[in-house]
Amino acid sequence: MRVALFVTCVNDTLFPQTGKAVVSLLRRLGCDVEFPQAQTCCGQMHLNTGYKDEGTRLARRFVRAFSPYDAVVVPSGSCAAMVREQYPRLAPPGEPARAVAETVPKVFDLSEFLIDVLGVTDVGAYFPHRVTYHPTCHSLRGLRLGDRPARLLSQVRGLDLVPLPAADQCCGFGGTFAVKNPAVSAAMCADKVRAVLDSGAEVLCAADNSCLMHIGGALNRQGAGVRVVHLAEILAATEGAVRA
Repeated sequence: MRVALFVTCVNDTLFPQTGKAVVSLLRRLGCDVEFPQAQTCCGQMHLNTGYKDEGTRLARRFVRAFSPYDAVVVPSGSCAAMVREQYPRLAPPGEPARAVAETVPKVFDLSEFLIDVLGVTDVGAYFPHRVTYHPTCHSLRGLRLGDRPARLLSQVRGLDLVPLPAADQCCGFGGTFAVKNPAVSAAMCADKVRAVLDSGAEVLCAADNSCLMHIGGALNRQGAGVRVVHLAEILAATEGAVRA
């Protein structure tokens, strides 16, 4: 299977270790992973702030870059949901619409790809920590990932998975929402931080680094001692790497 990594602009700029973890994990599972150099942004922030033409141009670029592949793996529920939900609405009739219709079904969140495509839950990971999982809004409501991340985490050796109180509540990031509504965003994040601390976890895990950045910033400012780690990085961890 010829697999492409869509790293997303946030990960590429701020969290490159997540993209590297995806590649390491998928190659360990026997996938031929490539990184199309033509990829840029999915266009979500443009579309959400009213720049439809700019968002549409980025959508067309995405389709051109990724259409040759058998599958496109995205370590971001937010960006994967953008492609799956919005691209079909942006495509004009004719050949562009056909190209979108052929490409969009090949786009998967990492947990979807592992479970639904590769058919694995035990990826050979080792992560000896108490972990809680935050189902980000796009992962939960857009992609409807359900228990896939929890099923993967439950098979990680050494990992103690503990429930997150009020897990389905938004952390308050929401992209530009946090900028336009800082007081509301901060209050929502405070509730989420309280839930994380109540869980007793050492590590907070999610499928979106944007949300982890938001929550992690608040945890760090409070000196809470709780780390935030992307799902891909936990699944890519091995016993030898952790002990080294």
